[in-house]
Amino acid sequence: MRVEIWSDIACPWCYVGKARFEKALEAFPHRDKVEVVHRSFELDPNRAKGDVQPVITMLTKKYGMSEAQARAGEENLGAQAAAEGLDYRTRDRDHGNTFDLHRLLHLAKERGRQDELIQILYRANFAEERSLFTEGDERLVELAVEAGLDADAVRAVLADPTAYADEVRADEREAAQLGANGVPFFVLDRAYGVSGAQPAEVFAQALTQAWGDRSPLTLIDDGGAEACGPDGCAVPQH
Repeated sequence: MRVEIWSDIACPWCYVGKARFEKALEAFPHRDKVEVVHRSFELDPNRAKGDVQPVITMLTKKYGMSEAQARAGEENLGAQAAAEGLDYRTRDRDHGNTFDLHRLLHLAKERGRQDELIQILYRANFAEERSLFTEGDERLVELAVEAGLDADAVRAVLADPTAYADEVRADEREAAQLGANGVPFFVLDRAYGVSGAQPAEVFAQALTQAWGDRSPLTLIDDGGAEACGPDGCAVPQH
């Protein structure tokens, strides 16, 4: 079974939702047969690469809330994250364009290190003092190497703005086609969708239902044709 997760590194509920989903997956009896793929979704795709501002400022401008409301929201998110065992800095975080991060996640997918990188990027964005957005490409190289990627390969991607750009845009178009207008958005075997950072119990129910509803294979022949199996290949006698 495949689970696809549309998310953005700048999305705090994606950070929390991933932890809740993984809690459900850890307890799922068939977890070793579940493939998890992370898909790209930008919450702020029109933000210029160099346009970085404090999270509180972004929240007040984008959503029209007061500074007090924005700070209260961050405190609530911090409590939600802590309940899942996650570190979360409720003050002095910043916000920027995440397109390069998504491009690196596609590189990591090719190298079998996608889950490692996305978790490291979440940690860097939500729990660490150093910024993902103001320290330049070498900060991203450092984090990607920590996830097991080759530094030169990462630098090559960052130096070429077209590298994996089509893959990111394809993910975003697919999200729109599936009806996802927010993240996190979980799709199980292209049959079930779960929107938002649901409790682990909801993810557990979705996994169980999706697993149970998988269509059995329908054979088109009666098994009489020649084939190879564990005991060798059938050899015609005439």
